[in-house]
Amino acid sequence: MATASRPLLETARLILRPTALEDFPRWAELMADPVATRYIGGVQAPSMAWRSLMAMAGAWTLTGVSMFSLIEKQSGRWLGRCGPWQPEGWPGTEVGWSLHPDSRGQGYATEAARAAIDYAFDVLGWSDVIHCIDPRNLTSQRVAERLGSSNRGPGRMPPPHEHAPCDLWGQTRAQWRARG
Repeated sequence: MATASRPLLETARLILRPTALEDFPRWAELMADPVATRYIGGVQAPSMAWRSLMAMAGAWTLTGVSMFSLIEKQSGRWLGRCGPWQPEGWPGTEVGWSLHPDSRGQGYATEAARAAIDYAFDVLGWSDVIHCIDPRNLTSQRVAERLGSSNRGPGRMPPPHEHAPCDLWGQTRAQWRARG
């Protein structure tokens, strides 16, 4: 059941829902993959992946803002996470994404991010959306471009990621709406 703090979004191929305990096995696989995590803080042991899953789930409860789990409609398989994210000290109101290694390259990030940006503007009332992207992460830059976002220049992440390179990509609600 979806509520204001437990929304449920659907796209052609995906269900976007808040994080659930059943997501943990594939979440831990994502966070154990060095390629998938090289731009999001690096590999996490299962105990740390557990804590990050719990933080995402807790953010839904405490703030009503957190990334969605992406579920493939056809199989019910957890594909990754995408959605609004704004931890303390964050450089703005972000819609971010990260996908399980076997789910990349299929357009899921773009499809999910479109729904999440609509949600951020229409439900959360945000006036601006950013994407914090490492300048070497060409794949995420292409997703941001497909979404209509532009590179606004260097940003600064809060501790413990303050030394990670970061460009802020983004767009305003008016720019998003003008795309049609």
